[in-house]
Amino acid sequence: MDIKCIIPCKKKNTPTEPPIMKKQLSPFAQIFIGVIAAIGWFALSAQFYINATLKITPIPEMIIRYFTYFTIQTNIIVAVCFTAILMNPNSKIGSFFCRQQVIAAVTVYILIVGLIYNTILRFLWAPTGLQQLVDELLHTVIPVMAIVYWLLFAAKNALKWKHILSWLIYPFAYIFYVLLRGSVSGFYPYPFINTAQLGLNKVVANSVGIAGVFIFFSLLLVAISKVLPQKKQM
Repeated sequence: MDIKCIIPCKKKNTPTEPPIMKKQLSPFAQIFIGVIAAIGWFALSAQFYINATLKITPIPEMIIRYFTYFTIQTNIIVAVCFTAILMNPNSKIGSFFCRQQVIAAVTVYILIVGLIYNTILRFLWAPTGLQQLVDELLHTVIPVMAIVYWLLFAAKNALKWKHILSWLIYPFAYIFYVLLRGSVSGFYPYPFINTAQLGLNKVVANSVGIAGVFIFFSLLLVAISKVLPQKKQM
């Protein structure tokens, strides 16, 4: 006799995930973020306009050179970051930039922009008019405001030392791209990485020194996150 055993299927007890807490910004934080984003987009647009009106190179080359500057790339990242956080911090891109390791990395990048310009590049030329205003916004005002935002509003309780390694990917990729393109086009956006004038050994030494600056300030931010009052939400 065939005995057919019927074993009832047991329902799997799938744990209910806790609802995702929406990120909320205080009114002052919203205003602060909005000002950073607005200044960023204005300065970037104005710099593009200035470059286009100078007519030093054909438009396609001008556009490539515009996006070759670390200052421009980093300020675009900052503008996109704060725009996304302001418009919808719970969207995919907003949540990405709200991640502690991401907003800390953005802060380090724009901090380095300000430091290198104000300690090295500022003394190499004397811009006037709109160019002077744009320079101050991109290299001083935005870096300072981004740092203040990170100190006052950004969550820091989950920052870890290991995050620093991933933060170095962008600057290393940038140096590699600039040197590769410069060897073909002859254009180097910054004098301290101009291999045609300084030679490869000197540029490598300069790049290592800049990497050291990145690492130092990355370590500094993580160290600060360990001693400041912990803030788990925005």
